[in-house]
Order: sequence, then C-alpha cells, then structure tokens
Amino acid sequence: MTTDVLPDPAATSAPAAGTVRLAAEQLRLAYDEHVVVQDVDLELTDGSFTAIVGPNGCGKSTLLRALGRLLRPAGGQVLLDGRAIARTPTREVAKVLGLLPQSPIAPEGLTVADLVARGRHPHQSWVRQWSRDDESVVAEALEWTDMAELAERPVDELSGGQRQRAWISMALAQGTDLLLLDEPTTYLDLAHQIDVLELVGRLHAERGRTVAVVLHDLNLAARYAQRLVAMKDGVLVASGTPAQVLTEELLADVFDLEARIVPDPVTGTPMVVPVRRLR
Repeated sequence: MTTDVLPDPAATSAPAAGTVRLAAEQLRLAYDEHVVVQDVDLELTDGSFTAIVGPNGCGKSTLLRALGRLLRPAGGQVLLDGRAIARTPTREVAKVLGLLPQSPIAPEGLTVADLVARGRHPHQSWVRQWSRDDESVVAEALEWTDMAELAERPVDELSGGQRQRAWISMALAQGTDLLLLDEPTTYLDLAHQIDVLELVGRLHAERGRTVAVVLHDLNLAARYAQRLVAMKDGVLVASGTPAQVLTEELLADVFDLEARIVPDPVTGTPMVVPVRRLR
C-alpha cells in the first residue's frame, strides 16, 4: 500500500500550528422560536482533536451542524479559515470541511466503492472529470480504512461498524482537512466504538486532520480527544484538556452525576466512575 496518494494537508500549504480553522462567534441557534444554542464562542485550531460532550438535548449536535453549514445561525456567525462560512461557495467548503451526520443513510444498493467515490465530487467540474488520480485516491482510502475487500458490497448490507468505516473512507477520499463527526459511535457495541475511534485517531495523528466529534461516552472522549468542550442547556460551560474539564464538580453540575475521577489504567487519562444520580 502506498502512502502518498491520499490528499495530505501536511504535504501542501498547511496552516501554521495554532491557526484557527473553524470558529463560532457569539453563535445563537434556534428551531423556529426555540433557542437551542446561546452565544457560543468556540475555536478549532489546526491539527486539534476536540470532543463536544454534554447531556442529551444540550445542543451538541445542533452546534456541530451549524459548524458544518447545515444550519443557518439565528445570531452570530461561523468562520472557516477567517471567512464567513455562510458566504463561502458550497464547493469551496466541501473541499476543506467534511461532516458525517449521526447515522448517515446511503441510497439503497449503493456499493462501498460508489459511496467512497462520491467523496471526489467536490473536485469534479465540467473541465475536470473523473481521472486516474481520483481512482487512486478512492482505492487508497478503501485500503487505509481496511474496506477494500468490501468495496463491492452494498452499504446497507454492512454491520454498523463497517458502515461507519465506509463513511469515514468517503470523507478521507474527499480530501478535507477538517472533519466533523456527530456521534459516530451511536448504536455500536464497545468493540466497534473502539474500532471507529481508533480510525478517527489515526486520521488525526497520521493524516493531520483537524477533528471535532460529538460523543456521549466521557471516558472514550477523554481517551481520544486532546480537548473537551462541555455544554449544558445550549451554553458552553467548560473547555480544556480532559483533566481540566472532567472534574467531580463539573459532572455534578452538568450531568447531575456524583462520580469519582481516577486515572485510566491504560492511558492515564481521566476516567469517570459513576456513583449515583444526584436528582
């Protein structure tokens, strides 16, 4: 397997370390008159791995959708590389930013290879049609995610973990250096959760992707992400390293949970040991 076919942000004009790639400024999000996210400021720097955590209904997925330009803000703005994402052409956004929604659904009968090939669509135009380079990128993405042997299988016949790897393979073929994932481990057993997060971790560490992911499992978030962002009732209440965010006080305030924090015996990252629900 070669290593220089897939688009590699680090091999081109990559932003300087610490550069803000995606930012929310005083972001307010609403469905009709119901405000879901209120006055959120958030910055995703180049090469970072951020997990957004919080209880159900706190606005995590809504925030991620707005960052991916799937939801128009009721107030504030989202900036992509310093430009208002709402005024950036869709094709330009798609070349830089990939969003995998919660439980994505492929058209019936679509094969894995065809799904991954769709990742090349933003790079096509009437003057640039499908090329050998596109074919090589798709083949490499399938190899990199261990999906090559399943390339001709319909996506709807795969297991949950295999489907998530197929969608991540499509994002890899898309060549974006910003990747947003909304609860990619939902409905997966623990082994497949680890499988998917290990793959995302490799994308971050080996391919230089900037990653933001919504996760429910705090221990997995602490193990894989460099930074945690905690939300409650549509407001960002904490941001920092897992050790800074996962405190007994925050768990009580945000999750109504009495818990103890101990070192993960494998990684040394914070591990939450629940005691009881507070109310």
